[in-house]
Amino acid sequence: MPDLSSLFDPKGIIITGVSNHPGKFGFVTLHNLLSSGYEGRVFPVSREPGAVLGLDVLGSIDDVPDGAADMVFICTPPAINEELLRQAAAKGVTAAFCAAGGYREAGPEGAEAEARLIDLCRELGIALAGPNGQGVVSTPAKMCAQIVAPYAPKGKIAIASQSGNFVSSFLNLANHTGVGVSRAVAAGNASVLGIADYLEYFTDDPETAVSLVYIESVEDGREMFDRMLPLSGQKPIVVVKGGASAAGARAAASHTGALASDDAVFDGMCRQAGLIRAKDVEEAFEAAATFASQPLPSGDRVVVVTTVGGWGVAAVDAMADTRLDPMPLPDDLLAAIDAKLPPRWSKNNPIDMAGGETRDTVPEILQLVAEHPDVDGVVLLGTGIQSNTAAMMRRGPFFPEHGLERIVGFHERQDTRYAEAATEISAATGTPIMVATELATTDPSNPAPASRRAAGQLCHASAGRAVRSLHHLAGYAAWRSARGLEV
Repeated sequence: MPDLSSLFDPKGIIITGVSNHPGKFGFVTLHNLLSSGYEGRVFPVSREPGAVLGLDVLGSIDDVPDGAADMVFICTPPAINEELLRQAAAKGVTAAFCAAGGYREAGPEGAEAEARLIDLCRELGIALAGPNGQGVVSTPAKMCAQIVAPYAPKGKIAIASQSGNFVSSFLNLANHTGVGVSRAVAAGNASVLGIADYLEYFTDDPETAVSLVYIESVEDGREMFDRMLPLSGQKPIVVVKGGASAAGARAAASHTGALASDDAVFDGMCRQAGLIRAKDVEEAFEAAATFASQPLPSGDRVVVVTTVGGWGVAAVDAMADTRLDPMPLPDDLLAAIDAKLPPRWSKNNPIDMAGGETRDTVPEILQLVAEHPDVDGVVLLGTGIQSNTAAMMRRGPFFPEHGLERIVGFHERQDTRYAEAATEISAATGTPIMVATELATTDPSNPAPASRRAAGQLCHASAGRAVRSLHHLAGYAAWRSARGLEV
C-alpha cells in the first residue's frame, strides 16, 4: 500500500469536475480547500473553461505540471474516472479521494465499475479513499477537501468513518468543544483503503494522540482483530458501531452495501483488542476528547469535588454501572480538607463544600485531592455557577451600579480561575480531572466552559457524561496494565 502521506499532507491537489455552480461538488470542494487556508498548489480541472474562485480552470489533467500535485480529488462520474486516474498517475499523483457515487452502492453495474477502479489503483500505485465518500480533512496541512462542511480546529483526534455524515458530526463536536482534530476521512465504500489502513497511518502519525472510528460493517473480523491489537497498544482507539440492533443492521446494509457483523462478537473483539467502544456519537467523541487531553489514571478510585450536594450525588450514582470506585476519603486527606472548609461540609466523598468556598478554596481542594497517592481520578462539578449569577446581574436593570460591576467581575474571574486550575493541576499531578457543567451546552460563553474550550480541554455537559469518559479512560489504562504496557 502506498504511503498515505500524499492523502493527508499533499504538496498539491488536483480537483476534477470543478464548476462555477456553487451547488456542485467540485465548486464546494475547491471553496472549502481554499477557505481552510491550504498552502499547497491547487489545480481545478473541468471541461468548462474560465476561472472559479480566482483560479484558472485547466481543461485537462494533462495541463498540470509534472510532479506539482500528489493527490487528486474526484468529483466526476464513474464513466470518466478511470481515464482521469491514469492521467493523474502520469503526473505523479499517488493518492486519490473519490467523492463520486454510482459505484457498488448503485447496483451490479456500479459494482463492476468499482472492481475496475480497484484493479486500476493497484496497478497505478494509487491509494484510493472512497469512492462514494465525503472528503478528507488534515488540520496540520490546513486542508479541508470535502464536499460539505465543517472544518475543525487543530488538535490530536484522528477520525475515520464508514459514514461521511458522522465525520461531520465529529467535526461539529470538535468546533463546539474546542478539542480539535488532526485528520479526518470518510471511507465511503472503502474499496481500496479501509478503516484499518487509516488507523495504521494515524498510529504512526505524530500529530495524532487518539483515533476515533465510526463503523457499520466488518468484512473480515479476524483480520481486523489482528491489525487492531498492536495498534491499540500504541494509541487508544475509540469505536462507535452502527447496526448494533437487528433493525440497525438492516439499515446499515442498505447504507454501505455490506452486512453488519454480529454485535456480540464485535463487542468481544473490542474488549480483547483494547478498543474503547462507545454507545453513541456523543459518548465516542467525548471519550476521544478525554484521551486527547487527559493523563491516564493509575486505577479506578475517584473523588468527586462539588460546590453543592446534588450534583455530587448524581456523579456517584452514575458510577454504579461503571468500573469506577467512589472511594472513601483517606483520613489524612479528610483532615487536610477539613482545615479549609466550614464544619458543614460533607466530610465524605463526594466532597460537598456546601457553599463554603472562599476565593482560594476550589483550587486548594483540587490540589489536595489530585496529588493524593490514593486518588486516581477527580470529577469537578459546580464550575460556572458564579458566572451564571454574574450573567443575570449583567442583564438586569441595575447593572453596573450598586456594586454589581465589581462582584460580576469577581465571579467571572473566579470561574475562569477554577477552569484553568483544573487543567494546570491535572498536568502537574498526572491525575485526570473531569470538569462538568450543563453550561457547556446551555451557555458556552460562560467563563467556565469558555476557558476549558480555549485550552483545548473538554467541559462535559453533565456529571454522568464526565463519569462515562473517565470510565473509558480507566478501562483502557487497566487493559494496558494487564498486558504489561506503560500507563
